[in-house]
Amino acid sequence: MSSTNRSTSRDEHVADYYVTPIDKIKEFLKEVVKYEPDIFSEYILDPCAGGDSKHPMSYPEALKQIGVNNDDYITTIDIRKDSLAEFKLDYLSLDCPKGQFKTIITNPPFAIAKDIIIKALNDVKDNGFVIMLLRLNYMGGQLREDLWKSQMPKYIFVHNRRMSFTDDGKTDSIEYAHFVWQKGYYPEFSKTKIIYS
Repeated sequence: MSSTNRSTSRDEHVADYYVTPIDKIKEFLKEVVKYEPDIFSEYILDPCAGGDSKHPMSYPEALKQIGVNNDDYITTIDIRKDSLAEFKLDYLSLDCPKGQFKTIITNPPFAIAKDIIIKALNDVKDNGFVIMLLRLNYMGGQLREDLWKSQMPKYIFVHNRRMSFTDDGKTDSIEYAHFVWQKGYYPEFSKTKIIYS
């Protein structure tokens, strides 16, 4: 699928659903805990959890596979009515209790990713973490310049191989990275690590 078609489809986040590959998430999770061992030790929120009749919710499943207890720690939200999420809600319209979650992690729809990042940084507890899977080229563009100036991520974990978000295993022409913010800690520049697979 071309990146042009891909970006158009992802903008229509209610109708179109792309499954985040669990193996790629696990590669990231195993790396990030080396540097932040307590990052998943308290309550976690996935505000765009996905899942459907053929696929589990990717981030909760990956977290479970590395030993994080889903039932006790992970809250799931998704706007899609056919999602497997616990709550079928629009995260951007939700008034979350401040500081309830230590970590908010998801693969946000591209068109509203900045809004989700800003809301998550507001919702997460002090010194908590916001983790978003984004296109590597998300770092460019004037629309996000204010985000980088005021809230630079602590880490950027770049996946060296392109991801497949479809059951046929095909990839597009886009590289992805997990961006990790820590609320209250916005460095002048991010630490970057390549994840080899």
